[in-house]
Amino acid sequence: MGAVVMYGSVSVDGFIADEHDRPGPLFDWLVSGDVPLDDAGVLKVSRASHDYTRAYWDRIGTTVVGRRSFDLADGFGGTPPSGVDHVVVVTHRGAPADWDRGSPFDFVEGIHAALTRARELAGDRIVEVAAGDVGGQALGAGLVDEVRMDVVPVVLGSGRRFFGAVQAPHLLEDPAEAVQGERVLHLRYRVRR
Repeated sequence: MGAVVMYGSVSVDGFIADEHDRPGPLFDWLVSGDVPLDDAGVLKVSRASHDYTRAYWDRIGTTVVGRRSFDLADGFGGTPPSGVDHVVVVTHRGAPADWDRGSPFDFVEGIHAALTRARELAGDRIVEVAAGDVGGQALGAGLVDEVRMDVVPVVLGSGRRFFGAVQAPHLLEDPAEAVQGERVLHLRYRVRR
């Protein structure tokens, strides 16, 4: 079974978006280089960011997101992002009424059920959990093996927190990896058990 990884771009002060759900400059690093990161060549990053990020993205089998992220991304246009095979959406509302039931999206209530379904879909590949409230719920429930963050040199001041509303301390191991990219520092931590 693959690892469960909480992932996202984050400001130096710990936010994944401002109070209006806008990421501001948090994704600027994805267009600040000259090495294509995606097949369409829309995303271009530094060589260091490409090597770090592409190797990770290629191992993801399923991504878990909250309904808020799903709605803000307009359902990702019905196509999972970054070449991921499946998306599991944590929601109390179920799929939108006009949603294509044959698309590779599952709508599941509760973080435990979502991670169970995501693991089934991912097999031995990584289950990625989006940072924010859903990621914080997974970390709080002891379901996260690793935390990856792309730290961007900006201070947002307020907004949506990387770890959501986590209430208790959680220890991480020393950084397993730190890679300097253009306008980003990629960090990877194992969660201490």
